[in-house]
Amino acid sequence: MQPYDQRSMKIIQASRLQDDWKDTALGLISTRSFPAIVGTADMMLKSAGVHLVGYEKIGGGYCTAIIRGGIADVRLAVEAGVQTAEQFGQLISSLVIPRPYPNLEVILPITRRLSILTEGRAYSKLSNLAVGLVETRGFPAMVGASDAMLKAADVELGAYEKIGGGLCTAIIRGSVANVAVAVEAGMYEAERIGELNSVMVIPRPLDELEETLPVASCWIEERQPLKLPMNIKEKEPVLEVELVELPDLAKLPAKIVEE
Repeated sequence: MQPYDQRSMKIIQASRLQDDWKDTALGLISTRSFPAIVGTADMMLKSAGVHLVGYEKIGGGYCTAIIRGGIADVRLAVEAGVQTAEQFGQLISSLVIPRPYPNLEVILPITRRLSILTEGRAYSKLSNLAVGLVETRGFPAMVGASDAMLKAADVELGAYEKIGGGLCTAIIRGSVANVAVAVEAGMYEAERIGELNSVMVIPRPLDELEETLPVASCWIEERQPLKLPMNIKEKEPVLEVELVELPDLAKLPAKIVEE
C-alpha cells in the first residue's frame, strides 16, 4: 500500500472531523469594519451555543466572522449577528452552510481551530476586562486616538489591527467605565486629526472572543532568564587595601571649653 501524501492526510483528517461535526453548520457574516465584526461576533456568541472559529480579512476593509455549531444554533446566531451589523450600517453579506463537506474544511482556514475545539482544548485567557475598539481611516488618526485614550482613563493599549482600505483599529482594555471614557476621548481626537470610521465597547467579552483578538507581542513574549556577563567560577580579584593606624585616644589634646 502506498503511503498517503500530505494532501490526502489532510482530507482524511477533515473527514474524521466531519464525522464529529456531521450535524453542524458554518455561519459567516461579513462587514467592512473590524469593530463591527468584533461586535457582531460577540452578539453571535452570546445569542446561541456556537463557537467562534475566527476572522478572515481579505483587504479593502472587508472582514468575515466564522462560527460553528449546531444547525439551529448557527441560524439563530447569524440572525442576531446580521441585526447587529445592520445597526452599525456595516453589513456586507451573511451565509449559513449546513453540513459542510470535508473538502471545504481542508481549504478554509478553520481546520486548526476545529481540531482544538474537538479535543476540548482552549487558549489561555487574555483578560477579563472590557474591550474598546476605535477604527480610523489613516494611521495618524489611530495613533492620536490611542494617545488620547491612554491619557483620558486608566486603560491599556493591547494591540492594533489593519484590515486594508486605510482602516486601522486601536484595541484597548480596562474597566467598563474607563474604557467608555477612553473611547469617547479617542473618538473626538480621531475626528480632529482625520476620519473616524467605527467604534465599539464590549463590557463583558467571552473568553472565546478574547482568544480571537490580536495581542501585541510585548504582552505575550516570555521573559528570558538574566544572563550575567561573568563566570561565577572565576574568583573575584582581591582589592589591595591600605591599612591606616588609628591615633591613641589617650594622647589626644583635651577638649577646650570656652567660658
